Amino acid sequence: MRRRRFLGTAAAGLALGLDAATAQESFEVTRTEREWKARLSDLEYRVMREEGTEPAFSSPLHDLKTDGTYRCRGCDQALYSSEHKFDSGTGWPSFYKPISEDAVATKRDWKLFIPRTEVHCARCGSHLGHIFDDGPPPTGKRHCINGVSLVFVAS
Repeated sequence: MRRRRFLGTAAAGLALGLDAATAQESFEVTRTEREWKARLSDLEYRVMREEGTEPAFSSPLHDLKTDGTYRCRGCDQALYSSEHKFDSGTGWPSFYKPISEDAVATKRDWKLFIPRTEVHCARCGSHLGHIFDDGPPPTGKRHCINGVSLVFVAS
């Protein structure tokens, strides 16, 4: 996983009239705020571009057990494999590792006054969720991902 230094939160950048990608850094896939809003539902936009969170247990991907690949809704990059998915009991799709270390990027999140690791798509910068240190072997990590940030493609 790449750790990227972001210049600010997407919300701060949006408040200044910038889209999330330019507010933070350049990504391979960039869109204006208007283009993101046209492409995403209100909830998808809030989660992916404003670093929100969907309600627990609301995603149909949470209980999905089909073999396949979870891709970024924002740019179609492969992010997670069903092979690495597990039931964390938290209410969000959970994975113990990304499909490749270069698929996602991380940054420190202090929104709850305690540090958390935020995870984003490395290709378009879309917010995916958070990574915690309470996952299963072999990594001990739990990538707690908002289902609205993902598109599932069966194998």
